[in-house]
Amino acid sequence: MDISSSLLLLSFVLFVIIIFIFNKINGLRTSSVSKKKLTDHVSTHSYGPRFPQGSLGWPILGETIEFVSSAYSDYPESFMDKRQLMYGRVFKSHIFGTATIVSTDAEVNKAVLQSDSTAFVPFYPKTVRELMGKSSILLINGSLHRRFHGLVGSFLKSPPLKAQIVRDMHKFLSESMDLWSEDQPVLLQDVSKNVAFKVLAKALISVEKGEELEELKEEFEQFIRGLMSLPINLPGTQLHRSLQAKKKMVKQVEKIIGDKVRRAKNKEEDGAVAKDVVDVLLKDSSEKLTHNLIANNMIDMMIPGHDSVPVLITLAVKFLSDSPTALHFLTEENMELKSLKELTGEQLYWNDYLSLPFTQKVITETLRMGNVIIGVMRKAMKDVEIKGYVIPKGWCFLAYLRSVHLDKLHYDSPYKFNPWRWQERDMNTSSFSPFGGGQRLCPGLDLARLEASIFLHHLVTRFRWVAEEDTIINFPTVHMKNKLPIWIKRR
Repeated sequence: MDISSSLLLLSFVLFVIIIFIFNKINGLRTSSVSKKKLTDHVSTHSYGPRFPQGSLGWPILGETIEFVSSAYSDYPESFMDKRQLMYGRVFKSHIFGTATIVSTDAEVNKAVLQSDSTAFVPFYPKTVRELMGKSSILLINGSLHRRFHGLVGSFLKSPPLKAQIVRDMHKFLSESMDLWSEDQPVLLQDVSKNVAFKVLAKALISVEKGEELEELKEEFEQFIRGLMSLPINLPGTQLHRSLQAKKKMVKQVEKIIGDKVRRAKNKEEDGAVAKDVVDVLLKDSSEKLTHNLIANNMIDMMIPGHDSVPVLITLAVKFLSDSPTALHFLTEENMELKSLKELTGEQLYWNDYLSLPFTQKVITETLRMGNVIIGVMRKAMKDVEIKGYVIPKGWCFLAYLRSVHLDKLHYDSPYKFNPWRWQERDMNTSSFSPFGGGQRLCPGLDLARLEASIFLHHLVTRFRWVAEEDTIINFPTVHMKNKLPIWIKRR
């Protein structure tokens, strides 16, 4: 680990310690009742056959420092592997101030993620909960969540939107790639992040250019910085700045919603066809979907455009750069498609990209190895028994997806980038869940694949490149240390 990484790790450890002290001061973990419940569960079940074994670590800190230290290392799953050898694939721990059952078992993870809100609800750190708000799709449960998730999911999977994504990706990528220079490196992570944000902003709220987009992006960058900040909402703190940024964005989106409602009343545009997610939600008759709830959730739904999709694209380019044979096969496949379309004079449609078999295998293998989402957290609403284990009421549950995807029990040579492994392998198994699962399965998973496919097609058919050495950082979010610089040559 170099000096900068060490300083980053030290800063984060200090940050974690301050959080714990802050939580102590505010009485979040000091009530005698909660202490008794924790002790009761440990004493009642620790030596029983069904309560997961493990350690709660140091007082207050638990095992957080070791977890964070491992996450920053070149071997992020070392924390899990060490405990898996000692206690099994499901074990108890205490991380980020919370008693936690950690699972690297694919079947247990699947069972928890598919459970309804009577058994498990989403769990996030206090700062994230404050930034999202109680009405966030990431936090709400029951009928409102199902309604919201269903409406959004159906629209994101619709052919008209996919056709729009193809047009937008072509436009935004052409604008960006036309400016690329062969004399200086292209920071691929920044490019993919910029393009993905534009695509998502248009799909959600029909904002695509000008001052409105730049203002939205600037405020969103301020907002996103607060997700890993101290849970202190005072003037001058990052959390306060992030909350203020979200207020500004919500007002901006509420204005867009108001304009849409006005135009619909005045019949200034065709209201029969939904152009974006806001249109879809406004057409719903439910009184619970207020303008403020819709506006807040549009901001929350921008997070995948900031992280998940750009990281998927960047990691795919990283793995391909390190795998000349795979890059050759993918390039040949995409060049053949381009030549065919030029010969027939046809445009490329969304199903053309998704029907490229090797390209889809590359994306699938990138999802498995890259682990854009390293894990999913839930909170048990009651004692739940799964596969012989008891998950106690009130405890956090961490489905650590990364360990499952890199487990030699499920994959031969799991640390080797091998798209060909998916020729005969079914993706619909409990050992492959890159987007989570159950009722909260990411509604934009099809679009993530589509955007990655389009980006890779434009990249390999227009350029050859050499990537500089770069390192994948896996915590607190997955990203490239140096933003993956590549030196390009036009074809």
